[in-house]
Amino acid sequence: MLTQQSDFELIAQALEGQQKAFKELYDRYVDNLYQFLAQFGNSDDQNEEWTQRAFIKAFHKLHSFKQKSSFKTWLFTIAVNEMRTDMRKSFHFEDIDQTQLPHFEEEEITTTEMWANAKQALRALSPRKRMICLLHIAEGYSHQEIGEMLGISEVASRTTLFRAKKDLRQSLML
Repeated sequence: MLTQQSDFELIAQALEGQQKAFKELYDRYVDNLYQFLAQFGNSDDQNEEWTQRAFIKAFHKLHSFKQKSSFKTWLFTIAVNEMRTDMRKSFHFEDIDQTQLPHFEEEEITTTEMWANAKQALRALSPRKRMICLLHIAEGYSHQEIGEMLGISEVASRTTLFRAKKDLRQSLML
């Protein structure tokens, strides 16, 4: 039985120039990263652009990866920074499609109206609240990791999530 190589083993091989290791890292994280970025993009083209730019930047800077966090966290940090740079230039959210939130079960939202209200409430959050909410709840990142990604304190991440949940409850009258 073949054992899957760790990210750190693949990074070491990639740094030695082994293209297969680069491809394995890409294949391992491309779908998850794209799905996350799709929460913020205006089109598939934009989401693909952010995803590709994140991987290109990560691979070019792979030698600077200090292994203080997981490769996935480091990659998401790069992607978030790429996305934030573009958002500062021109900020528009597309409508969120139910298929773009793979971590939420359909059974949790029992009617079309409830789902529409939930999407609207999520869209109404500020970009920072939405990003922290999705990173923590949908992607499973800790507040410490989110803080590192966004350049904020762990406490700021917790506070922002608390406020985002409060805003969502108010919007949905829960």
